[in-house]
Amino acid sequence: MKKLISILIIALSLTLTGNAQDHMMNDTKATVVTLEQTKGKFTKEKLTLSEGDYVFNIKNNNVGHDVGFVLVKKGEDVSNPDNHIKSAYVTKAVKNNSSEKTKVTTLSKGEYIYFCPLNPTPQYNLTVK
Repeated sequence: MKKLISILIIALSLTLTGNAQDHMMNDTKATVVTLEQTKGKFTKEKLTLSEGDYVFNIKNNNVGHDVGFVLVKKGEDVSNPDNHIKSAYVTKAVKNNSSEKTKVTTLSKGEYIYFCPLNPTPQYNLTVK
């Protein structure tokens, strides 16, 4: 009986911790930017944003395979993963006809490049003013 109570207490605390983390994520002041991918391209080919915190919601609109999202400061070597803004990676590959979000990404003034290496897409400009 003591084992059962201990297991229930642990399960309850894990559930409460998970709910608190979900709640904290929802309480952030991050703006959600939705970007849709079709075969070989993003439908938004240029973005202008203000400085701040963003979550990118990447939609796979019938590309036929998984897609992703890469964000790099303009002028950096996009082929070098060390230059990628890791918080802007989707949390998992975006399956066909579904969407996934990135973690909160803080953008400061400047120019960035975004693209999908899996689709693959051209490189698009994102300007932060």
